[in-house]
Amino acid sequence: MATFLYKLGRLAFRRRHFVALLWVALLTLAGVGAASAPAAGPSSFSIPGTEAQKAFDLLEERFPGMSADGGTARVVFKAPDGEKMTDAENKATVEKTVKELGDGSQVGAVSDPFTTNAVSKDGTVAYTSVTYKVPAMELEDSTKEALETTAHKAQDAGLTVEMGGDALQAEPETAATGEIIGLALAAVVLVVTLGSLVAAGLPLLTAIIGVGIGVSTITALANVLDLGDTTSTLALMLGLAVGIDYALFIVSRYRSELAEGRDREDAVGRAVGTAGSAVVFAGLTVVIALAGLAVVNVPMLTKMGLAAAGTVVIAVLIALTMVPALLGYAGRKVRPAGEKGKLLGRGKAKGSTKGSTTDSTEESVKGSTEESVEASAVIKPNMGSRWASFVVRRPVAVLLFGVVGLGAIALPATQLELGLPDDGSQPTSTTQRRAYDLLSEGFGPGFNGPLMVAVDAKDSASPQEAATAVTDEIKGLKDVVTVTPATFNKAGDTAMITVIPKSEPASTQTEDLVHAIRDAGVGVTADTDAKVLVTGATAMNIDFSQKLTDALLPYLALVVGLAFLLLIVIFRSILVPLKAALGFLLSVLAALGAVVAVFQWGWLAGPIGVEETGPIMSMMPIFMVGVVFGLAMDYEVFLVTRIREAYVHGEKPNQAVVTGFKYSARVVAAAAAIMMAVFAGFIGSGESMIKMIGFGLAIAVFFDAFVVRMAIVPAVLALLGDKAWWLPKWLDRAIPNVDVEGEGLRTRDEAASKNAAEDDEDRELVRA
Repeated sequence: MATFLYKLGRLAFRRRHFVALLWVALLTLAGVGAASAPAAGPSSFSIPGTEAQKAFDLLEERFPGMSADGGTARVVFKAPDGEKMTDAENKATVEKTVKELGDGSQVGAVSDPFTTNAVSKDGTVAYTSVTYKVPAMELEDSTKEALETTAHKAQDAGLTVEMGGDALQAEPETAATGEIIGLALAAVVLVVTLGSLVAAGLPLLTAIIGVGIGVSTITALANVLDLGDTTSTLALMLGLAVGIDYALFIVSRYRSELAEGRDREDAVGRAVGTAGSAVVFAGLTVVIALAGLAVVNVPMLTKMGLAAAGTVVIAVLIALTMVPALLGYAGRKVRPAGEKGKLLGRGKAKGSTKGSTTDSTEESVKGSTEESVEASAVIKPNMGSRWASFVVRRPVAVLLFGVVGLGAIALPATQLELGLPDDGSQPTSTTQRRAYDLLSEGFGPGFNGPLMVAVDAKDSASPQEAATAVTDEIKGLKDVVTVTPATFNKAGDTAMITVIPKSEPASTQTEDLVHAIRDAGVGVTADTDAKVLVTGATAMNIDFSQKLTDALLPYLALVVGLAFLLLIVIFRSILVPLKAALGFLLSVLAALGAVVAVFQWGWLAGPIGVEETGPIMSMMPIFMVGVVFGLAMDYEVFLVTRIREAYVHGEKPNQAVVTGFKYSARVVAAAAAIMMAVFAGFIGSGESMIKMIGFGLAIAVFFDAFVVRMAIVPAVLALLGDKAWWLPKWLDRAIPNVDVEGEGLRTRDEAASKNAAEDDEDRELVRA
């Protein structure tokens, strides 16, 4: 692996014009494709195999005119204090509003609250439902404007009017300002780490190009593959983070190779051969984790994972080819490690020689010797090596502190409540939330989460009796406020019953009611041969959460298992991969605990901008497991490969830990800081889902990089000693040697030096 990538890096360095043009051409092609592609339609949300999805599909098939996937709006009216909605003037205003809402080519139906019993018992609140012929995302702007204009007219007449429903969905607000701040912070970290604007600019430039290609490709294919906005946001988030990090690792290793006196082409080859090998395997773990989301069998998650994985693959390829090409263009502007430009107020390192920045591939032996002497003078204990020395002296204390600390932070995760966001989770400043609250006030909290019961009586001898039996069973259950009479389709073989619970949609009581209706349906099926299915937004949320919970362990087994095998190949060890997996579990549990504390309990909600607390998004745990696992293995590979490199080259276990930290701790810390800055930029998003993902990933990176990898990992390696690198002989013979540490390059150098020495001896003999 290292030898192949060494050759690839040198080739990209020499053929930099071709490589740069190739990537620019790909970016242009993707951009043109995105600009010319038709606008993406609505992203469908389905949960194959669940009862709620089966019921939804059944109703859509048997009630073709009801537009089961059509957009909906609910306009809620409240009378002024001391008045009722049934007062003549207020009633006239509502009837006029209903008539105006019915105008429009996309409107399917509008209900009259005075004929559909949609007025609260105290007469102060009423609502009208608007059903559209097309899905919410296909509604024209003129249709949405007509809805808002009509509602405002009723407000002008003296009523309190609020609106809810998916018809009010707007394009998600972007966190453009936050993203810019995140990139700016990343740029500052890069400048401090690499010492010059040019060196810092390379990772930023290549990451932006990679993200541009990835996101543009997703945009171009969005309509064909039914990709939602969240898909491109996730690709942007991960693409920027890993793109910057992967380029940073290669540029940093390149500078280290220059400091050892190598010419630039050889330094590029060695950087790609060593750090590039780590990039390949780190990227592969991220791809495994993201692509593994397909096992959940939720199309939306599968598409998100595959699209983000594709962007990561692009980031890896750019790091291996475009970064070496740009280093060729940069020339002497990227200095060896230990040298700083005027930007940071420092000149060259003490003892620096002119030969250290030469571009010639035929440097004199004298120049190389001088640079080697210089490099040895430059290499001194740094913060990374001092920290590692402290850890290996007190491994037990550091290990206990890290494990207990993360364990304490993970405790809130035991109170995790899952759900999907609805209007009740919106900020109180929005009309959707105010409409939600008005309906709860007038009709009870369960009114915002009605359950739809489908009775498939196609095989029943008496569909009417079957529907009546279902209705009677549901009326006898606890936590039920209203059960509407069964509505049959034209064929008379399918009935639809609406159930209003007493409790709010996200409550455990409503979840228990859904299960109780399904249990009661089993008895009805046995008696009448009619199938009873429960659906609706609330039932969908319950089934979705359950499906994700059921898939979590198989997903963990698949992803962690594959990555465990991959890490065995990389590190040629059993205990190191095991330690990596356990450390990941600790960091992801701590991150989930932090998410629960902020978004569910409301701790630090104000500074983070969380306006409304509530259940954690259902997909958050499994999503965080996938993404955080990939990123955690990034740091594991980059840090531990350098430690193993020192160990393989003859150092004692504890000294290898110190050496590995000397060369990689600063870069890993910078990479983690960059990822945190990029992810934190998305906390400013107006969409709660993106805000939660941004916070969760940022805090997870902090825990994993600075606690697990920087503290727990060296402590465990110090305690294990030589045993950390133990591998059964039979397994050592069975697995391939991928040479991530660049041992093949070292052997190649030794062979070249030996041949050169023999040639010198032959020439001396000839002269003699």
